Amino acid sequence: MQLAQIVVQDTGSFFRTPLTYVVFIPIVGALFMMLIPRAQESFIKWAALITSLLAFGVSLFVAAKFDYNAAKPEFFANLPWIPVINSRYIVGIDGISLPLLLLTTFIVPLCIIYSWKHFPEPHNPKAFLILILVLETGMVGSFIALDLILFFVFFEIVLLPMYFMIGVWGGEQRQYASIKFFLFTLFGSALMIISFLALYFLSAKVMVDGQPMNSFDMMLLPELARGISATWALVIFGGFFIGFGIKVPIFPFHTWLPDAHTQAPTVGSVILAAVLLKLGTYGFVRIAVPILPDAARSWAPWIGLVAVIGIIYGALCCLAQTDMKRLIAFSSVAHMGFVMLAIASLTPFGFNAAVFGMVAHGLITGMLFFLAGSTKERYHTLEINRLGGLLVSAPRMGWILGLTAMASLGLPGLAGFWGEFPAILSSYKPTSPDYVTSFFGVEMQPLFQGYMVVAVLGTVFAAGYLLWLYQRVAFGTPKEEFAHDPHLHDVTKPEWIAWLPMLVLIVVLGVYPNLIFRTTNDSAKRATAVLTRQSEQTGGTGGEGSGTGEAAPPPSGGGNGG
Repeated sequence: MQLAQIVVQDTGSFFRTPLTYVVFIPIVGALFMMLIPRAQESFIKWAALITSLLAFGVSLFVAAKFDYNAAKPEFFANLPWIPVINSRYIVGIDGISLPLLLLTTFIVPLCIIYSWKHFPEPHNPKAFLILILVLETGMVGSFIALDLILFFVFFEIVLLPMYFMIGVWGGEQRQYASIKFFLFTLFGSALMIISFLALYFLSAKVMVDGQPMNSFDMMLLPELARGISATWALVIFGGFFIGFGIKVPIFPFHTWLPDAHTQAPTVGSVILAAVLLKLGTYGFVRIAVPILPDAARSWAPWIGLVAVIGIIYGALCCLAQTDMKRLIAFSSVAHMGFVMLAIASLTPFGFNAAVFGMVAHGLITGMLFFLAGSTKERYHTLEINRLGGLLVSAPRMGWILGLTAMASLGLPGLAGFWGEFPAILSSYKPTSPDYVTSFFGVEMQPLFQGYMVVAVLGTVFAAGYLLWLYQRVAFGTPKEEFAHDPHLHDVTKPEWIAWLPMLVLIVVLGVYPNLIFRTTNDSAKRATAVLTRQSEQTGGTGGEGSGTGEAAPPPSGGGNGG
């Protein structure tokens, strides 16, 4: 077993990096809220809101101080954590994770504001808001972690809070939906941790305090894992494919999502759509592709295939739905298919498109779930056949629904267009290795161009189901049973405060998409540069050896001394 010529050094400080505060402020706020008596409901709500706003404020500070031309993660820290296995507290942020960090800390306070007068039964604001803050810690931690075990811990933290949000505050079938969500994601996590351990044991070792040890460092593993045999790399990537794919979710691992969305309380659905699904796609971009680039090339045609199947399947399922919330849930399957298609291209442009698609989907679909929740509150039903006349009974809400539906179908000038069009365009000319010449007899570039055509058809179906939904819900006059219902009021003050920032961003990103593209571009190039470098150095195959090999020193600026 050979040893990599890399010496791990402690870098940075736990309390000096603002990322520590972003990730731990919510959990500290949750612990503080546990001391507040349940009867002091107003104090509890303000404590949760202030905590989430503090985290958002620190994330804005990170964005303001971020060096958008940096060649390494910013606000980096690399400190001992679990020395016995050489798992370290490694955190940092680059242009790929920054937009997702901002999205997370932006969505959480809006969810708390919306919940101000919309707490679901059983009425327990204290427990409900504590779970939201615990969720925020897990989500933020996943986007800043650069150690596989640290990432896994944060990735798993979100599981139990969401399980309880669905199982306690959900709809009539909440127990079924929560258990299904838990089992699916737990199965994916099991495959993911097995893949992490395989990388850990099969990669080359580094020197830590004079002792050779394996490493979970995401920044070193692209170099350390270069000696893994081609067969093992394909198997490990397969574990990532299923583990992260369940979280996305990709077809055919999507079946937990419609049930979870339909039964979850409104805020639970918003967080699930806006952020939690992104943990899966982020795992592909941050971990699977950069660490195992050759295996990623071999898996790329399969990723593209399930992506376009998900686009068409999700759209057709939307056309068959009679429940507004379930329709929006299936639309997530379709929209996340575009993100996965962009990732499958393995190009810098595709990674740019994928990150933009994540942010756009988070804002637009999160907004749609907000609207579905408010519709349920007013009409006490989400059966599309019973709805109608929203533009008459609540005209402002009707127009907001129209704007959001147009953004979701990809209307130019709104964020949804830049979430789909670049993803389609990226599949025109994907990165493909010389040794993968065809996929069941079809050349790589024509294959992905075929995927592109299928994805374009998916946008037509999207226009169909979203316009059908809008026509049935907003046009005409209210049904007789709701004609004189006093509950049919227009947008309330908490709803305006929660929705307006999201609507503004949907328009701003549609008009000026470079706000995200300029942030992600350099990091996307660095994430995909390893694909070219690995292919040139290995000839497209891993060494058929014992599973370990000589690893070159990592690129400069990684925080680890050579």
